[in-house]
Amino acid sequence: MAAGGLRTWALALSLALAGATAALAQDSGSGDESARKPVTPERWAVHLQGTDILQYYPRFTAPYAGTNSFRAGPAWGNTVDATLYAGLRPWAGGEVWGNLEMYEGYAPSNTLGAAGYVNGDGAKVGRAHAYARIARLFVRQTVDLGGEADDQDADLNQLAAHRSKDRLVFTAGKLNVTDIFDTNKYAHDPREDFLNWSMIAAGSFDYAADAWGYTYGATGEWYAGDWTWRGGIFDLSNVPNNAVLTSDFHQFQLVGEAERRFTWNGHPGAVRLTGFLTRGNMGRYDDAVALAQRTGAPADTALVRRYASRPGLHLGFEQEVADGIGVFGRLGADDGRFESYEYTDIDQTAQAGVSVSGARWGRKEDTAAVAAVVNRLSRPGQRYLDAGGLGILVGDGKLPHPGAEEILEAYYSVALAKDIHLTLDDQLVVHPAYNRDRGPVNVIGLRLHLQH
Repeated sequence: MAAGGLRTWALALSLALAGATAALAQDSGSGDESARKPVTPERWAVHLQGTDILQYYPRFTAPYAGTNSFRAGPAWGNTVDATLYAGLRPWAGGEVWGNLEMYEGYAPSNTLGAAGYVNGDGAKVGRAHAYARIARLFVRQTVDLGGEADDQDADLNQLAAHRSKDRLVFTAGKLNVTDIFDTNKYAHDPREDFLNWSMIAAGSFDYAADAWGYTYGATGEWYAGDWTWRGGIFDLSNVPNNAVLTSDFHQFQLVGEAERRFTWNGHPGAVRLTGFLTRGNMGRYDDAVALAQRTGAPADTALVRRYASRPGLHLGFEQEVADGIGVFGRLGADDGRFESYEYTDIDQTAQAGVSVSGARWGRKEDTAAVAAVVNRLSRPGQRYLDAGGLGILVGDGKLPHPGAEEILEAYYSVALAKDIHLTLDDQLVVHPAYNRDRGPVNVIGLRLHLQH
């Protein structure tokens, strides 16, 4: 466990007890009360999560390395985080939420070495000692439009409430773009399901975010029957892959999504089409390579940045195919002429997987799942890496033999207690950072997760 990790979990457990006491004290109902139908609306709530991830990979083939490479190994990584969630309902249909988040530790190779990185819960800013930040601070307003009831259960950043199936939802403040866009029941949260970075959302979804995954923005959602339309505008970092956001939205991102929910043989499913347009100062790969050829220095997109647009589009689905068995997939692409701005160095992606509830063998709180991902970088991006360029997470100094990055991940999550899960995870990364000369890398992980 990372230095101070025991202190972190002691704090987490203390906060959990405090949250439980608060939950019992409030007369609006929470915890088991949220299971009642219809739900009892909450006026306020306090929740907590804590996650400790320990990972290891043995030595692998690596004839050369660069600044952003996986170290040849063997290597360990340990990240710890804890979040305190506090929400209240100041008026009808309104919710105000704030999240205080603590981070500590380093992921393997300090969150570098693969575009589909192996720890999606590890911030890009690793530190040996614990530090805290305000992760989210936002207001949400729900406006009922009538129709049948579709009550909202209590959850993290969500108060139990009565609502109609047809409604408008407006959200503004500091949040994570994937709180609202490209959600997926089976592959979306590295604290609970798959750990790999490129399964939190489509790997090509270069969504606006600072180094911790959060940004400022505003969204609107229109729920009409089995359809939902979403749109939002978000602030970008002042330069690509930076910890500081712009102060005036002069660099921004637009995101839109259409979702269709349905049932198949009595089992729920959904399809989502998501698009984004990034507007900001970004470097064109071929411009950086051309400059490097003239100067003899390694390619660097920072030297050729100009105000430009970078669009992307992806399709995702989730479908329960039998009781306790669900499948999912995503397929996406973006404009590979320009550098990735915020997320990771992926221009095309395809993923598919299956998740099985332990209820099928008498362990209803357990989950077993497996998924495969194929990520690709554009040809201009490959030329850039071969010219010594560095991406957000990748850069081996050269790339004479580029190829697709292929990832296979499997995990089993076992419920140790009502609010505590232990997960054994294994990831095989073939051609990490699109490099056929290096790897494969086999990363084994243990995740301890508390959520109340």
